[in-house]
Amino acid sequence: MNEFQAWLEQQHHGLWTFKSFQHMLEQFGDTEPKQRGLCRVLTCLVQDYIETFEESPVPVDVADNVHRRLAHLLSTLDLNGAPERRLEDINRVANFTLWPAPLDRCVADGSSH
Repeated sequence: MNEFQAWLEQQHHGLWTFKSFQHMLEQFGDTEPKQRGLCRVLTCLVQDYIETFEESPVPVDVADNVHRRLAHLLSTLDLNGAPERRLEDINRVANFTLWPAPLDRCVADGSSH
């Protein structure tokens, strides 16, 4: 289990968790330069979800499913792997659909959220 998964497993399934996760990713990317790419794609992955439900309640089944899917994805990451493995992880995250939503503009235009 990596530190991202360990942290997520201890959190509530609400939007605040995903916002906190983005903040954690930003800090981690700043202190661990070799992880910046992974942190960037993980941030983009959760952004659509946050933006969609920012102004409305998240249905419990959606929140539970998204939390479970993200925890599973995080469990597959090897933060200490060889560069080839880290690149595979980045590509897998970039192609992952967290929940039924259109592709985030963050991935399309490279903007930061």
